Amino acid sequence: MNNSSSRFSLFMKDPFRNAVKLVVFSLKGFWVIVVRTIKNPSFKKLLLTCLIVGAIFLGGIALWAATLTLPDLGSFDSRLVGQSTKIYDRTGEILLYDINQNVRRTVIPFDQISTNMKHATVAIEDDQFYSHHGIRIESIIRAVLANIFSAKYTQGGSTITQQVIKNSLLTSDKTVTRKIKEWILAIKLERAIDKDTILNLYLNQAPYGGNIYGVEEASQAYFGIKSADLSISQAAYLSAIPQQPPYYSPFGRHLDALEQRKNNVLKKMLDSKFISQEEYSTALNEKPEFKTRGVNALKAPHFVMYVRDYLAEKYGDDAVENGGLKVITTLNYDLESKAEDIVGKYVIANKTKFKADNGTLVAVDPANGQILTMVGSRDYFDKEINGNFNVATAHRQPGSAFKPFVYSTLFNKGYTPDTILFDTKTEFSAGCSPEGFPVQKGAQCYSPQNYEGGFKGPMTVRAAIGESRNVPAVKALYLAGITDSLTTATAMGINQLGGENQYGLSLVLGGAEVAPLDIAAAYGVFAMGGKKNPVTAILEVKDKDGNILESFSTSSEQVIPRQSALLMNDILADKYARAPIFGSKYFGDKDVGMKTGTTNDSKDAWIIGYTPHISVASWMGNNKNTPMVQKASAIIVAPMWKQFMDYALTKFPSDRIERADPIDTSNLKPIMTGVWQNPEGLHDILYYVDKSNPLGPAPSNPASDPAYNNWEYGVSNWALANGYTPGSGVVSTSTDPGAVLGGGGTGSNQVIPVQIVTPSSGQIYKSSDKITTTLNMPAQGVVEVVYSLNNNFLGSSNVFPFSITFSPNQNNRLVRENTLAVNVFGQNGTLLGTNFVRFTVSDVQ
Repeated sequence: MNNSSSRFSLFMKDPFRNAVKLVVFSLKGFWVIVVRTIKNPSFKKLLLTCLIVGAIFLGGIALWAATLTLPDLGSFDSRLVGQSTKIYDRTGEILLYDINQNVRRTVIPFDQISTNMKHATVAIEDDQFYSHHGIRIESIIRAVLANIFSAKYTQGGSTITQQVIKNSLLTSDKTVTRKIKEWILAIKLERAIDKDTILNLYLNQAPYGGNIYGVEEASQAYFGIKSADLSISQAAYLSAIPQQPPYYSPFGRHLDALEQRKNNVLKKMLDSKFISQEEYSTALNEKPEFKTRGVNALKAPHFVMYVRDYLAEKYGDDAVENGGLKVITTLNYDLESKAEDIVGKYVIANKTKFKADNGTLVAVDPANGQILTMVGSRDYFDKEINGNFNVATAHRQPGSAFKPFVYSTLFNKGYTPDTILFDTKTEFSAGCSPEGFPVQKGAQCYSPQNYEGGFKGPMTVRAAIGESRNVPAVKALYLAGITDSLTTATAMGINQLGGENQYGLSLVLGGAEVAPLDIAAAYGVFAMGGKKNPVTAILEVKDKDGNILESFSTSSEQVIPRQSALLMNDILADKYARAPIFGSKYFGDKDVGMKTGTTNDSKDAWIIGYTPHISVASWMGNNKNTPMVQKASAIIVAPMWKQFMDYALTKFPSDRIERADPIDTSNLKPIMTGVWQNPEGLHDILYYVDKSNPLGPAPSNPASDPAYNNWEYGVSNWALANGYTPGSGVVSTSTDPGAVLGGGGTGSNQVIPVQIVTPSSGQIYKSSDKITTTLNMPAQGVVEVVYSLNNNFLGSSNVFPFSITFSPNQNNRLVRENTLAVNVFGQNGTLLGTNFVRFTVSDVQ
């Protein structure tokens, strides 16, 4: 032992007396310096007074410290039982969860605890445990500085010895006095008993979540084994929990965080040389299986864990575990029980019918934001589906259930439910030709289909929403704007959407991700005429002495225009608009707004519906994000939701959903009032409406909008196919599926004829051959010619004779039979003509 260590050991034999001696010695030395250097008598007198007062203060602290005695370490159980936090439903009578009910703690000798557990605990909690004397000065300084700069007592800098003292004290208040007492008693405890005994005390009383205290109970509860048999990986998991038992509970929602902290424990064990590199690597990849928690341990488990996380975040883990809080929640246990039964029944059936192994149902009261039910999975205790994962708060793609946020934004800008949007085959990428062919390098073509694959032509917004048509919805998003639509959704309560650069026009078809809880509350904004109430699970929280810590009060905010919300009500609750999917008698005379959503990859099926008193979101799918059988949400998830809604509606008044007053259409363009047939022929809406000023004059040059040509092209094709006169645009009538226009050769309605001379049809090349294109066409008015090979952009030319030279192997989709397509453009991007040719590459199989 070096001299400094020896001196420290001598000092620690009687730290309080030695501290006083040190203070007195320092004061004497300081005073000698003052006497020698300071000449002003008054200043000397002031300093002397301060020194005397300081000495008296320090002496008082020393005397106070000397009187402190170690607490009764055996009082731990009685303290916890008397201060258990209880969580109730909204009546305050049904106990959902008593966090420390039937506290479980088995004291075992030190030699019956796994060495792995001892090492894991020391590594993560106090890696200098066997070298300090109860406190770590550097940790205290760090904690003090952190608390000063944060203005909160959040950093403890606690050693294992301090934690034993803290767990044995009658109070866990975060005060400076209590913390000083903790430091002093930790030093005294170190002088009274040995290190192994202190560690044993810690391991036998540490909180491991809920009513589980001590390593033996934790081992049995989580792994079904004795603590003596814990593996390195199991010990790492258990030692990760005590820092924040509610947050890191294996039965809670933060399994990813638990996994990360377990990995941190293993790294610290490796750094402390408790385990070898090989043992570290093995334990890092092990996935021990946690036991299923007893079904009778709690009611409404997903909701309870949601509330518990909220309490821990607001009041701290210790208050939740030991503070004796009484929590009255918003949960309607009657509805919750019914929802749990219904979800369990339908998901089990759908697992066979639709390959959907999980589902969720969450209900919110739109009038106040209170959560009424929260079923986060078919079975909280089912390990096969990670049942404790709460899908009600998880983010999944909503499919068409996102459309109302976009259409509401459209209404904000002056459009009406009678506005005509053509449901026709449409290419939405400005970098692609109207037929869906890339005409710009790197262009990603986007031409969405409707669910059944067909198109219905002109539709009102009301019909497009009611029948959940995709093409009109994408047009609505283009008109409304991605940024403004995201703003609307966020204002209504859809969280974590991010910015515009994350999305394209597919946003309206479910490109974003939403949580069932958020979307249930957001649809409730429609029911409230555009007012949002913050989502809450709490009616009242009292401390152990009955003092009210928080109580519910309403706090609504107008987040979208009232007219827009009421117009959306008029559509979503229109039983005739949704009749093509659900029939007109789905809810009889009950007034219910509703919308479904199904993702294109069949991974998510949604339905959300609301009245003025309840808004309910249901989701069905797989926790592992695997596809279901390709069926609509009306078949997969709607029956489950409908059964719950039928029951819930019997519990609330049958109030009507408020609708909008009739719209004054006298100053609106005909196409915004339902008129789509005109003497000059059919046009899409961009012909009449400037999307930057929809209520202003018609655009003088509609083609200046980059979407105009493609939209107009789809309408013109639909018009010809259905016996109407197209208003303008280039139209193809050919039918060859391999062609650029959806046909082969030159379409009969092209502005100019285009002939591809080289390469010629059927010609044979090698993949490395150089091919120079030759075109035969009028050059007048031609601005650019764009070439594509096998649907990939190949090159372009804006100089006569508009040729390019290429090798077939330039294309990453090279096949034996290849299609070269030509698109000829004039001013303002107008498509003048197009053609294609097919040739063979002999050295490709």
